[in-house]
Amino acid sequence: MSSPPLRKPPRWVQWTVVPLLIVVPVFYVLISAEQSRDGGEQKQKLAAATTLTYTWPTKVQRRIYDVPIPPRSRPVAFLETNNWAASSLYVQFTTSQGGLDTFLAQVGSSRAALKDGEVTVSRKQASTVRWAFGSGQHWAGTRLQQHGDKPDHDITVDLTSPDAPVVYVVSTMDFA
Repeated sequence: MSSPPLRKPPRWVQWTVVPLLIVVPVFYVLISAEQSRDGGEQKQKLAAATTLTYTWPTKVQRRIYDVPIPPRSRPVAFLETNNWAASSLYVQFTTSQGGLDTFLAQVGSSRAALKDGEVTVSRKQASTVRWAFGSGQHWAGTRLQQHGDKPDHDITVDLTSPDAPVVYVVSTMDFA
């Protein structure tokens, strides 16, 4: 037994489907290329930065460097530096008292670990991003040394305005 002959589709179907099979992928490629090009330019600008960039670090950067910035923190600024021996993420943000407690808990510390009058960000680190930890401010700081592939944190907090503490964090991953 032979099967019945295949029915030829109507002419309008051919004139509609064939162009769509060509046009849709072409538009997809053009849109993808434009998005890819734009994303690369923004990443290149951030990688070339030598001072703080006033925006939030990416979620990936925050996860890699273990810097959980509390919601509603403003202004937020960051700088990432990389070399053969270490990579560091410098982050500065203003938050609330609850936000400070949340941040410290999420990095594995607490307000009790902050040593009053201590600036734990080194002068070399501070000069990298032009932070000035002068007198006349109420400073408190802590240093978190972690084992394995977890980053170390140097945390300094300006508690001069108790309702709006300013947090300065240097999260460093050593490769040596």
